[in-house]
Amino acid sequence: MSIIIKPYEKFFIESAIEIWNEIVDEGVAFPQEELLTIESGDEFFKSQSFTGLAFDDQNDQLVGLYILHPNNVGRCGHICNASYAVKSNVRGQHVGEKLVLDCIAKAKEIGFRILQFNAVVATNIHARHLYKRLGFIELGIIPGGFRMSDNSYADIVPQYLVLT
Repeated sequence: MSIIIKPYEKFFIESAIEIWNEIVDEGVAFPQEELLTIESGDEFFKSQSFTGLAFDDQNDQLVGLYILHPNNVGRCGHICNASYAVKSNVRGQHVGEKLVLDCIAKAKEIGFRILQFNAVVATNIHARHLYKRLGFIELGIIPGGFRMSDNSYADIVPQYLVLT
């Protein structure tokens, strides 16, 4: 699968919120609990420093996306955060890797110096392996930091990558 990543456009809002909401519904990776609507989704995606949409170049189908934004303000405003969502029927085909690599390049372009993930769920093994392979450093474990959809608690593993 050949992936092309383009900036967010409202034209793709329905597909984008479908992919995002699928992750929220699964309840095992994103902290959000409320699903995006057309209105809230468009506002959400436009409010980011950058929202990238990943398309399968062969059929122009939206297969994933990422959001990139500051992790904090002021003296910590040079640290960014991101979230990635891949359509379930194409997971395992390296779409996530392409999203993360594009995000890293975009973060550098914007002028961020560090990419930090606050809440990588410990059970999200595929993401953790990808981040490790790309050079992210795990900071430790926050026990029970994430409430799963079944109301059990999983550990989270904050991590970062220096971009400069």
